[in-house]
Amino acid sequence: MMHLSLKIGHFVVYLGDVVTANNIPIANASLYWDQATSPTRDRGIPWASVFGNHDDAHFVWPKEWFSKQGIPPLRCSPSNSTLIGDGNCSFMGTTRLDLMNYELGNGTLSFSQHGPKNLWPSVSNYVLQISSSENPESPVAFMYFLDSGGGSYPEVISSAQAQWLKGISNEINPDFRVPEIFFWHIPSKAYQKAAPWLFFVPQPCVGSINKERVCTQESEAGIMKVLQDRPSVQAVFVGHDHGNDWCCPYKKLWLCYARHTGYGGYGNWARGARILEIADQPFTLKSWIRMEDGFVHSHILLSSRPVSSSSIFLVLVLVLVLFFGIKSFYPASAHLISKAKAFISPTAL
Repeated sequence: MMHLSLKIGHFVVYLGDVVTANNIPIANASLYWDQATSPTRDRGIPWASVFGNHDDAHFVWPKEWFSKQGIPPLRCSPSNSTLIGDGNCSFMGTTRLDLMNYELGNGTLSFSQHGPKNLWPSVSNYVLQISSSENPESPVAFMYFLDSGGGSYPEVISSAQAQWLKGISNEINPDFRVPEIFFWHIPSKAYQKAAPWLFFVPQPCVGSINKERVCTQESEAGIMKVLQDRPSVQAVFVGHDHGNDWCCPYKKLWLCYARHTGYGGYGNWARGARILEIADQPFTLKSWIRMEDGFVHSHILLSSRPVSSSSIFLVLVLVLVLFFGIKSFYPASAHLISKAKAFISPTAL
C-alpha cells in the first residue's frame, strides 16, 4: 500500500476510458495513454488511474471502410502490429497489463498499481493512504481503486475482488476509524436503485444532468455488500455514463458520477470535472463540478460524520478525470493553479 503524505496538494484520478482503443487503428495504444496523462505529469501533479471498458478494447473496423472508397492506407510494422497475409493488419488492442506497465515505467508521479496477480486479468486493484505531512503514519483516509472490467473481459467486479477488498480493508482499517473512498469505472447495480427518476436531479440527490439510464456492470458479485457492511465508507465515484453527473444517497453512503471530461466518446454534453476536497480534523469530504468554462456547481458534503477538531489541517484536491478519448484534458497553454483553495481548471486560465 502506497502513502500520499500531503499537507496541501493536488491529486488527479483518471477514472477509466482514458483512451478509446476500439477507435485506434494501431496495435499499441501506449503512446496515446501517455498523451492523455501528460498534462498532469507535465504540471508535476501526482495521479492514479483505473481501467474502463474502452482502454484495452479491440479495434472495431468501421463499416464505411468497406464502402466504395475502400480501406484507407494503414501503416503496420512487426514492432507495433500483428501481420496477417501480405501487409494486412490485425489489431488486438493493448492489454491492461501493458498499459499499466507503460504508465509505471514512464510516470514517476503515478501512484497506480498492478494489484494482486491472483485478480488478473483485472489489473487496477489497489489502495492508497492519504496522510498529513505532520503525521505521515496516521491515515486521514483510504482511497480504494477497483477494476470494473469491460473491453477484453466481462464488465464485472468479481467475487474474488470483493473478497480481496474485504480482507485488506479489515486488515488496514479493522475498527472503521478511517474514512474510505472508492473509485471504479462502470456503475454497480446499486446505482440503478439510487438513480433519480426522469431527467431531473431532485433532492436529496445533487447534480446538473441525468440524461442517461444507468448502464451497470453485467452482474453484482458482492462488492456493494462489502461496502454496506463498512460504516467507514463515505462515497463511490464512477464514470462510464457520459450524460450523468449526480450524487445520490444509497444506504449509508453516497453514489456519485464524475463528469464527462474528454474530447472523445459519445455525446455533446459540456465538459467538466468532479472535484473532491478532503479536510482532516475535523474530517470533511466536499465535492462539486468545475466546468470547462470555469462555472462551478453541484456543491455537496459527502462526509458522513464529524471528527473532533484539531489544529492540523489537510486539504487534498482530487480531479476525477472521465476522459473518453485521447485529446489532452488541459490545453497546452494551461498552467497549474498554485493556491491551495483554488480549483484546478480544465481550461487555460
